[in-house]
Amino acid sequence: MKIEFHGADRTVTGSCHLIECAGQRVVIDCGLAQGGREADARNRANLAFDPARIDAVLLTHAHADHCGRLPLLYKRGFTGRIFCTAATAELARVVLLDSAHLQEEDALRHAARPGVVPGRAAQALYTLADAQHCANHFDPSAVYGTAHELAPGIRVTFFEAGHILGSASLFVELEEEGRRRTVAFSGDLGNLGRPLLAPPVLPPRADVAVLETTYGDRQHKPIDASVEELYHAVAATLARGGNVVIPTFALERAQEILWYLRQGWHEGRLQGLEHVFLDSPMAISATEIFARHVECLQPAIARQIRAGTDPFQLPGIAFTRAAADSRTINRFTCGTVILAGAGMCNGGRVLYHLQRNLPRPECAVIFVGFAARGTLARRIIDGVRRVRILQEDVAVRAAIHTINGFSAHADQRELLAWHRRVHPGLTFLVHGEEAAMQALAPLLRGGRVEMPAQGQVFEI
Repeated sequence: MKIEFHGADRTVTGSCHLIECAGQRVVIDCGLAQGGREADARNRANLAFDPARIDAVLLTHAHADHCGRLPLLYKRGFTGRIFCTAATAELARVVLLDSAHLQEEDALRHAARPGVVPGRAAQALYTLADAQHCANHFDPSAVYGTAHELAPGIRVTFFEAGHILGSASLFVELEEEGRRRTVAFSGDLGNLGRPLLAPPVLPPRADVAVLETTYGDRQHKPIDASVEELYHAVAATLARGGNVVIPTFALERAQEILWYLRQGWHEGRLQGLEHVFLDSPMAISATEIFARHVECLQPAIARQIRAGTDPFQLPGIAFTRAAADSRTINRFTCGTVILAGAGMCNGGRVLYHLQRNLPRPECAVIFVGFAARGTLARRIIDGVRRVRILQEDVAVRAAIHTINGFSAHADQRELLAWHRRVHPGLTFLVHGEEAAMQALAPLLRGGRVEMPAQGQVFEI
């Protein structure tokens, strides 16, 4: 039995693992690397294994850094199925089609640059047709808490991870030549106390754990304090006649922020709020998918939806799918909250809103999620005074707020609680920056701890 690590390393984020057991080769996640120029080179490099020899894929959730390279598997020879929850299958289809669309647009822009030789421009990593072909192979049969025999010698059980809609941790049971091993993959673990999603469910004890470390070096602010900070930042910006731009992850974060804005408006906390724009076709689609998967939601939210109440609706809200509608937002210079993707500002419509509002000192940008090194979001958070957006130098004069209590990731305390429950003899730390891994490792009780390098292989 072997486990191989083929995701990104500690300089860029991404997730991809490979298990070999009983003559089967199973991939767990196959995500796009994220985090600057290194990430693009990593994504375009050949996969470290032969896709034609892969028997199946297990997908923990629909974020691009976990599912974004799946179309490449099929493009390069994979013919099997991708097992996941029903909600993940729906969301991942939206994410992959959006990713392919953005990549095709980027390739066209690159080809139009001066000096690019016709026929030698960078090609899209994969196309809309590739993404659609991949989506046709999702098997949404995974049910939380129910074991599924993937192949002789390999059983997998999906457990609610509480990270985004449909997200899962995996408990994999392996048997080869009479020897048994169990492996718990955390996937991305959710933050406790969220208003919308059901909380994470801890898997059984396992021999081996593969644990994400996104926030392995810190604790989140209490959610109540974070909500107060959000309301204060929005209200103060509206009072001085500006707009609020919130770079938003389309899956879960956008819906949660909408829910809190709805609550704040009903409580009279957001005086002067005239318009709220959800300017993200992917986030709009994800919001619609929420209503179809109440099994993943907190009971109170599920009851609201079943009773016909929309938990994301508030006066003055507009969902802008079309690019033409997005451009009309520029008419509003005050009293407006704009939620737009992408959360790390590495593409998407948020760039246009940052270009317009960052130079205005009466405006504010509120970051409510993780920003990887090398991304535009991280540079703004780190305090640069000028940034390059859409071929234009833009001054950063707007107020910048970072509120990490809204993170959809578990913090250090929650990661340790998950690890104590799993109680593995061998732990692999993945999916985090060097500082986060180094801070978490000495706090793990018992057993051996490894921080695998890209491409490293271990016998388990």
